[in-house]
Amino acid sequence: MKILFLVSGILLWTGCTKLDEKLKGEATDAQVGGSGGSADALLKGVYNSMRLPYQNNDRVFALSEMSTDEQIAPTRGGDWDDNGAWRVLHAHKWDADNIHIRDAFNDLGGVVYTATNILQFSPSAQQAAEARFIRAFAMFSVLDLFDQVPYRDPGEKVTQEARVRVGSEALDYIITEVNDVMANLPDVATSRSNVTKANKDAARILLMKCYLNKGVFANRAAPTFDNADLAKVVTLADEIINSGRYTFSTNYFDNFSPNNGSLSKENIFTAENIGGVDAGGLNAIWHTVMHYNQSPSGWNGWTTLSDFYNKFEAGDVRRGVAYPTGAGGPANPGKRVNVGFLIGQQYNLKTDAPLLDRTGAPLIFTPEVSTIETGANLEVTGIRVVKYSPDYVNDANGKVDNDFVYYRYPDVLLMKAEALLRQGNAGGALPLVNQVRAARGATPMAAVTLDQLLDERGREFYWESSRRLDLIRFGKFLQPWQEKPTDDPRNLIFPIPSQQLAVNSNLKKNPGY
Repeated sequence: MKILFLVSGILLWTGCTKLDEKLKGEATDAQVGGSGGSADALLKGVYNSMRLPYQNNDRVFALSEMSTDEQIAPTRGGDWDDNGAWRVLHAHKWDADNIHIRDAFNDLGGVVYTATNILQFSPSAQQAAEARFIRAFAMFSVLDLFDQVPYRDPGEKVTQEARVRVGSEALDYIITEVNDVMANLPDVATSRSNVTKANKDAARILLMKCYLNKGVFANRAAPTFDNADLAKVVTLADEIINSGRYTFSTNYFDNFSPNNGSLSKENIFTAENIGGVDAGGLNAIWHTVMHYNQSPSGWNGWTTLSDFYNKFEAGDVRRGVAYPTGAGGPANPGKRVNVGFLIGQQYNLKTDAPLLDRTGAPLIFTPEVSTIETGANLEVTGIRVVKYSPDYVNDANGKVDNDFVYYRYPDVLLMKAEALLRQGNAGGALPLVNQVRAARGATPMAAVTLDQLLDERGREFYWESSRRLDLIRFGKFLQPWQEKPTDDPRNLIFPIPSQQLAVNSNLKKNPGY
């Protein structure tokens, strides 16, 4: 038997209608089979397959953030036009041929395929559990974004059309898979080992997200919340909380720094990046927002919106701080805000001299931003967001040391708070929310409502690819916000890409497309 490794993500999901598709290569059972070294290499490939869809700025991140009130990619003259592919994401005007929707679908399919493939080569129980968890993790993303989840069994020929699970059926499968592999996943030790692996606490968080969003995937336009599902969210949260393995990091931005592997006390599941050696393309996330004349030099692109920025109070450290730049970084003698939200006059972090834009005017980032910018304001409109502190040592080679964050401890606390609040236990939810706020220097709340909890999730998890699903679950995704009018319910789900519909008859057009 031989396994085929495919260049194109298209074939990972679908049947092959063209038998002359180019293949990357093939390997025999003897070359990749069995436990030990070969299975280890295949499992590393499973983890690495997650880099493109999750760490790059133009796949899951763009679909989950650009479609919300947190992020916009203004067209600046001729820059960032890209035939409107970015503009339509924020305005909810996309179609089934959008390149970013297509690439997200295809690359998530690559994760599912790679994680399934290893299972035919006799991995150990733990290796199989890790691969199956990653497959479930990626399937959850596909379900969230597209509602239809293609799949194959291990060893099934890629020339046959993938079968498809839809909606609640897909969610039930994910829940069953995660529960089934839980016992064979490693624990997160008190030494913080295994955070970069699929682990039991990551599995508990994925299950929490499944149960919390069960009613969403059944009916996104009008989700309901079953008390039994909410009780499971609380129980799973308590298992993590009571373990004592997690607390809040000394500095909020420690969780995203080049040294976050050692500094973070709250990261639960991350993708390991080894600076200068082996890493994904995470640095595109900060290059996308920063101006050409900043350090590191950026591409003068995406921003947040003023209404979202205004949700933060002045003392909230999540709004921005002067974070240590570390080895190889500028000294920042003026202690200028360099992570979080960059607004107002920007400065040279080596000399503290005020920066200028390329026209020679002061580089002053303004709260105002429009979908299409014209005139003299092309380089200054919009508040820029830097969530991951740049790795100055490795930025040029692209292999930065910041581990990419999938799950953090505050998500456990706020999901538990939401479950309690939806059960009518506002008194139990409030201390959990205030625990997070106290760690961030924000004023404690006297009471908490669902709307306030949604805002708190926005403040805590901005630019972490969670905003879209949060807005849908709270019934806000179709409401108007800056640069987006009230829109069509069809946009609660992205369209299945046209090229996928053309080659797999098991995939159907999503309603309204």
